[in-house]
Amino acid sequence: MVILDMKLTNKIRLTDRHRRLIALVMAQKGRLLLAMGCMALMAGTTSASAWLVKPVIDDIFFNRDTMMLKLLPLAIVGIYVLRGLAMYGQEFLMEYVGNHIIRQLRDQIFSRVMDLPISFVQEEKTGALMSRITYDVNLIKIMVSSAVAAAVRDTLTIAGLTCVIFYMDWRMAIMAFFVLPFAFIPLVRFGRRVRKTSTGVQEAMANLSVLMHETFVGSKIVKAFGMEDYEKKRFSANTDDIFRREVKTARAKSLSSPVMEFLGGLAVAFVIWYGGLNVIRGYSSPGTFFAFLTAVIMLYDPVKKLTKINNAVQEGMAAANRVFDIVETESNIKESEKPVLLDFKPHRVCFKNVSFGYDEKLVLENINLDVPVGKVLAIVGVSGGGKTSMVNLIPRFYDVSQGAILIDDIDIRNIAINSLRRQIAIVTQEPVLFNDTIGNNIAYGNLKASQQEIINAAKAAYAYDFIQLFPKGFDTSVGELGGKLSGGEKQRICIARALLKDAPILILDEATSSLDTEAESWVQKALENLMQGRTTFVIAHRLSTIINADKIIVLKAGRIVESGTHVQLMARKGEYHKLYQMQFKDD
Repeated sequence: MVILDMKLTNKIRLTDRHRRLIALVMAQKGRLLLAMGCMALMAGTTSASAWLVKPVIDDIFFNRDTMMLKLLPLAIVGIYVLRGLAMYGQEFLMEYVGNHIIRQLRDQIFSRVMDLPISFVQEEKTGALMSRITYDVNLIKIMVSSAVAAAVRDTLTIAGLTCVIFYMDWRMAIMAFFVLPFAFIPLVRFGRRVRKTSTGVQEAMANLSVLMHETFVGSKIVKAFGMEDYEKKRFSANTDDIFRREVKTARAKSLSSPVMEFLGGLAVAFVIWYGGLNVIRGYSSPGTFFAFLTAVIMLYDPVKKLTKINNAVQEGMAAANRVFDIVETESNIKESEKPVLLDFKPHRVCFKNVSFGYDEKLVLENINLDVPVGKVLAIVGVSGGGKTSMVNLIPRFYDVSQGAILIDDIDIRNIAINSLRRQIAIVTQEPVLFNDTIGNNIAYGNLKASQQEIINAAKAAYAYDFIQLFPKGFDTSVGELGGKLSGGEKQRICIARALLKDAPILILDEATSSLDTEAESWVQKALENLMQGRTTFVIAHRLSTIINADKIIVLKAGRIVESGTHVQLMARKGEYHKLYQMQFKDD
């Protein structure tokens, strides 16, 4: 019963996806109607070409009609001029529709990924997401702009030629069409196999994208450890997997053509036998016979093409399923039905009996805190204690499992997500910069900022002097992930970005732990400017940097085991004292 329900659900969901895809196509119905008009004109000219065989043979070769000899070439030229114009219109319009749908789907996927919580992005592979936006969406474009257009055109051509055949000799047409139903057997059987194998190819391409992304980003580590040959073998194994899957897909595609050729040959053989017999007996003219034979041969060509078109449609539908898997993903971070907008001012932050876990495993238990306006809370503890998880709950990167986090006595789940996150600035251990100029990276914190405000933020972050050393100053490109800058320089630009945002709540997640002593001293000065007047949460690896914090808590196995000022905690000689002594000894 459960299996039947799942199959029914999948069937309904698939139908909904078909409707969504059709809705995207129908949004361009004006161009579609024009394209279909062009297709109808192409089908009409094809049918007319077959019909003209009769007067060519009967009137010119047998009746020796000189007037027809003059008129028929002109008619043929006119038909092919119309055909050429119709072909141009159909191809251009359908390419336009296909590219328009690609743009919409890419926008939808990217928008959905941006709206989904961090947990989704962390669980999904970056390369796999990129593959869906590039490779999978392109298959949908091929399906819409090429396959669907060809299907409509060929269907209209079949309809037109069928009319010609039945007009000339309905008895022989019925006999010739006896074979046609069998021609659609490979469309169904091989089409299912193509969709299945195509899904495997798309997944393998996603894995290849993941491998390339990881290897290119980590190229320094690859070279430092001499792992070039290892990565080449991994890449080769992935391309070999894609090759084997594509061969399976090619086999499924290729099997349909021989079957269609055989069935078409049967139909043509019958027409030659039966039609020739009628000509010999005088029941039909040679022109009628050759026109009928031409129409049958031309008829089976679009029928054969429908098999290949079906393969492209199956690949496109497999890609559409993977695309809509992303588009239809619901965020588990829900907006309140009546969201509250926070005033842009200093805030008090409270944790009330907060517990949180990943996959039902708690990493925080019964956290109670009260951080007054403008105060600094430092969070320390060994790795894995839950420090980063705790601060990630404040901007609702994740939602609490139990309890509540309050800002000015308002549960953050009742605050508009955008309004909440506008109140918060974050500086992480790994500085994140975009492949843009230094000025634009700083302005990312406030896109409306003036050039002078950007300069002031850089000065407050102790970044202005080193920026001026670059020939292009603030217009200097930082490279991918800020690769052209040192760690300390990147971190100071991130601090300038946070300063420019001027948010009343600040989260510093081990912002100096990866820096050398000199860089740390500059960054620490910048952080002191950044923390002034803000309610601040500091995750500290180096305890010497948080001695002056208003309050320090020690997290161990997800619980607060100690809290107080530096002096109070040192006097207790508990967990904090141990951590401090260990670092002092190491130093």
